[in-house]
Amino acid sequence: MRCWGTAPVRARRAHWQRVPPGSRAPGWHNCPRVEATLGPLIPLYERERAAGRAMALGVLVHTIGSTYRKPGALILIAADGNYAGLISGGCLEGDLRERARAVITSGTAASVRYDTRSADDLLWGLGLGCEGAMQILLLQVGPATGWQPLAHLATALAAHERTAIGVIVDSADEEVRPGSVVLPSDAGAGAPLPRPLRASAAQELLRRAAAYGETGWLEESSWKLFVLPLSLPPRILLLGAGPDALPVVDLAVRLGWKVTLVDHRAGYAVQGHFPGAERVLLARPETLSGALDLTGFAAAVVMSHHLPSDLAYLRELSASAIPYVGLLGPAVRRARLLADLGSDAGALQGRLHAPVGLPLGGRSPESIALAIIAQLHAFVHGASFPTAT
Repeated sequence: MRCWGTAPVRARRAHWQRVPPGSRAPGWHNCPRVEATLGPLIPLYERERAAGRAMALGVLVHTIGSTYRKPGALILIAADGNYAGLISGGCLEGDLRERARAVITSGTAASVRYDTRSADDLLWGLGLGCEGAMQILLLQVGPATGWQPLAHLATALAAHERTAIGVIVDSADEEVRPGSVVLPSDAGAGAPLPRPLRASAAQELLRRAAAYGETGWLEESSWKLFVLPLSLPPRILLLGAGPDALPVVDLAVRLGWKVTLVDHRAGYAVQGHFPGAERVLLARPETLSGALDLTGFAAAVVMSHHLPSDLAYLRELSASAIPYVGLLGPAVRRARLLADLGSDAGALQGRLHAPVGLPLGGRSPESIALAIIAQLHAFVHGASFPTAT
């Protein structure tokens, strides 16, 4: 993953401003990257869809200044007031769900703006002081809309496939209503699109958003289309399923990541030991690439605590394209393994992080897991951290 900025689009021309990897908004810890994370919304979506009840989907389409979330962030609000996902730190959601009820009832999309930049910022008596502004589009999702765009996004998430969707934010064209959803042309779902939204420019914007993980705008004289890609959770490979792998898995799953574990010991490679893992595989280290497709993993961490196994894992990973390889253990152990790898060690140059993890302090398994996950998080989100070995 990388951090990317966004900017408005004018006259059928998409503007994509790329921010160098590792860069972030000045004075802020978030990168202005795609925010369309669907995982937290899925349980509420499935519950309401099973009951046949319409919901309101909130899409953060524009921000100015300091805001808790960035464009592309999603919130799902049910008719009973329950919601999933956050647009703010919980400050705005109460007001937003009141507005969502009208959208659910009427089916008419609504644009909501919050501005906390003024000196007398005492919004609903909360005094947020965030010094930012945001615009959120609320649209109905339910039987009348074929559950779009959530149905399309949920299908793509389950298949771990890149995709993007578009929503009309503003429109003076009677044929193009605010809240209209644009899906990829090959999605094969949803109501027929008005003629202006079937144009190749809109589909090209969807394609680019999915490919580069960027939000963007397409603006015509009478309407504005906001495009957001689905943020896919990173796939993480843990090589070694010992007891100290459990807190690593727990933290990764809490973040919504997909974790696969591999171990050559039958007593360790047990799915029941890691209920949150996507897969637990029993395989010999030297047969890793034959037993498992290594493409698509964002990172691998070698932590078997068995020197010959770690050596075999590193040799297999040296021939892979996995961009991050972590190795548990002290520097002297790393040096020995690299010496034993011989010429294969060169293929790990710039990818190997050993000892794995950020220097956060602490020696417990949970502290070590936190250090590992913190470094992985920085890597997959394009943030800066100590140079790889």
